[in-house]
Amino acid sequence: MSEEKKIPYKIYLEENEMPVSWYNVRADMKNKPAPLLNPATLQPLTFEEMRGIFCDELCKQELDDKTPYIEIPEEIRKFYKMYRPSPLVRAYCLEEKLNTPAKIYYKFEGNNTSGSHKLNSAIAQAYYAKKQGLKGVTTETGAGQWGTALSMACAYLGLDCQVYMVKCSYEQKPFRREVMRTYGANVTPSPSDTTNVGRKILEEFPGTTGSLGCAISEAVEAATAQEGYRYVLGSVLTQVLLHQSVIGLEAKAAMDKYGIKPDVIIGCAGGGSNLGGLISPFMGEKLRGEADYQFIAVEPASCPSLTRGKYVYDFCDTGKVCPLAKMYTLGSGFIPAANHAGGLRYHGMSSVLSQLYHDGYMEAVSVEQTSVFKAAEEFARVEGILPAPESAHAIKVAIDEAMKCKETGEEKTILFGLTGTGYFDMVAYERYNNGEMSDYIPTDEELAKGLAGVPKFPGNEI
Repeated sequence: MSEEKKIPYKIYLEENEMPVSWYNVRADMKNKPAPLLNPATLQPLTFEEMRGIFCDELCKQELDDKTPYIEIPEEIRKFYKMYRPSPLVRAYCLEEKLNTPAKIYYKFEGNNTSGSHKLNSAIAQAYYAKKQGLKGVTTETGAGQWGTALSMACAYLGLDCQVYMVKCSYEQKPFRREVMRTYGANVTPSPSDTTNVGRKILEEFPGTTGSLGCAISEAVEAATAQEGYRYVLGSVLTQVLLHQSVIGLEAKAAMDKYGIKPDVIIGCAGGGSNLGGLISPFMGEKLRGEADYQFIAVEPASCPSLTRGKYVYDFCDTGKVCPLAKMYTLGSGFIPAANHAGGLRYHGMSSVLSQLYHDGYMEAVSVEQTSVFKAAEEFARVEGILPAPESAHAIKVAIDEAMKCKETGEEKTILFGLTGTGYFDMVAYERYNNGEMSDYIPTDEELAKGLAGVPKFPGNEI
């Protein structure tokens, strides 16, 4: 590595404070995330094995846990300039409403047509597919933000885009579906009868409302069955957290500029893309012993992988066609309750975040959805932005932390990720406003059923 690449990350910011390199937090982790395993051999997945599913350059990024800064290609930075840097906002009105001595900041990622942070990785993955000369890509989407973002990126670059959308979201969010179709994507409710794995899941779970694990299985099969196609993923993978590091790099640059240091950093956690992106440069400082922060991952009580899952190797998908990842998991067969309104429906957590959590560098809490929507409406009424249900998980805990400061008199600085807007989530808001929304917390017995499917081999005991 050249001496230039060892210079602290500030050197890699342009005058407008937009990063020119992604930050790879794995380079500073003493305990590296465990490698993906080939489920047939139980050996670390090689580049050659991986490239049949992912684009070549993305395979290299997935396997690289040593290079701290990876240059963002000029074409991607050009696209980023349409909506980046994204706003870092102080929530003055929320602070006043709560009457708290805490200072609350949020990094707002909803100021693009996709309505979320997902576009940061979508354009990167589509770019590498285009550069490799591929015809198109396949993917899954839960609440729909990732599918929307990828359809935008593919339209921009002239790639075909095939999206398998979790069935309950496909039905609850028709407008999100239509935005994808407007950008040229082919959207299929998952599980479907268009793939072998989809038909198998439907036979085993008749009437299922689907899960991200189901949709991933179908998208991977579709990619491998078509010449000139590759699969791309919107969260979980380390390459995605790498691309999303632009969130944290921008946030840190802005805070450093004004001499602000957050005490608490909060993000919603499903697969880990936004949380990982927000905390990466701050976590890097903590790992290097340069500064200390409190990191809080917030997940739904109905899909509590960090707080109630097991840290083992598990399949990344319900159909068990993908590699094994070591992560906090509820079992690849776990399907969240149909009344769960937001995204954050994945059965596992990013291997990077799982390792950091396991090593004690961050905390995790789970929250029930009625309290999440209460926080969302409180935020909307005073800050003027209708948040996505996913983002509202972070808002809920940010409010909780601010109220603790009110009780103790501490003047903490809180930073949270506002991952996107909720304007396509009005069915869920309607259910909440009508008093029809309920909370669901899976029992230990229900979680045990999902965990029973975790692969058993020496060293992988639950």
